[in-house]
Amino acid sequence: MNEKLEQLLTHLETFLPKPLTEEQWQSSPAFRWRRRDSIFGSIGYLQAVKHVSDITFDDLQNIDRQRDAIRDNTRNFINKKPANNILLTGARGTGKSSLIKASLHEFASQGLRLVEVEKEHLADLADITDLLGDRPERFIIFCDDLSFEDGESGYKAMKSALDGSVSAQSDNTLIYATSNRRHLLPEYMKDNLSYAHSDDGEIHPGEVVEEKISLSERFGLWLSFYPPKQDEYLMIVAHWLKHFGLNDAQVEAARPEALVWALERGSRSGRVAWQFAKHWAGAQA
Repeated sequence: MNEKLEQLLTHLETFLPKPLTEEQWQSSPAFRWRRRDSIFGSIGYLQAVKHVSDITFDDLQNIDRQRDAIRDNTRNFINKKPANNILLTGARGTGKSSLIKASLHEFASQGLRLVEVEKEHLADLADITDLLGDRPERFIIFCDDLSFEDGESGYKAMKSALDGSVSAQSDNTLIYATSNRRHLLPEYMKDNLSYAHSDDGEIHPGEVVEEKISLSERFGLWLSFYPPKQDEYLMIVAHWLKHFGLNDAQVEAARPEALVWALERGSRSGRVAWQFAKHWAGAQA
């Protein structure tokens, strides 16, 4: 009987995700939160990331103020000093996610770890922080391209994780999120109808507007990003072309094509500059 029970338990274990080993906890700088459907229902688990971005702070051009702010905040966090959750908002392709990856590259050797959580899994934030809370490492929970529609469950889970749950945020976790929306929720003209006017003409936001800004204001630090000017865009292109081994003459010759590339893409950004540099350097090789 015991043998059959042991065989059954062994068989059932094949349906369950394997927990991280101590060696994986220590050697892997980044993890992803996953969910797997099984006979026991949907089960969440951490998966080590095999290939981590090697981008550095030096690779990120013309966002010095934002870079210094996130570096200082992360350094404080690593040194167990007071530090803030961060919301990075603004134009697409301007370095928001790259700054977070560069933070990991800079501080991984000092015990920093990154846990990427997709929006559809934000309801698991409480479980994730409980899992990380007893670890000696310092964790940044990374939520990329974050935005919500009205009524999504992840919205309230994020609010509680930041500031609002009966349990305090774990000492060894911070939340860094990126978004193209400053307030993370869609804003409509009809929202303005909820504003109230006092007798002296002062305007007060209504409940709808207050609710829509209540999540973003729980992030202690806001960093805004804007598309680069033309000369800044060309500086970023030059940086990446030199990164791929091109000399000054080749970089100069690429400038007109870099401008055409951005014009055809309809935007100038660090991402567009990186994509052009890969295209151009590959063609030259």
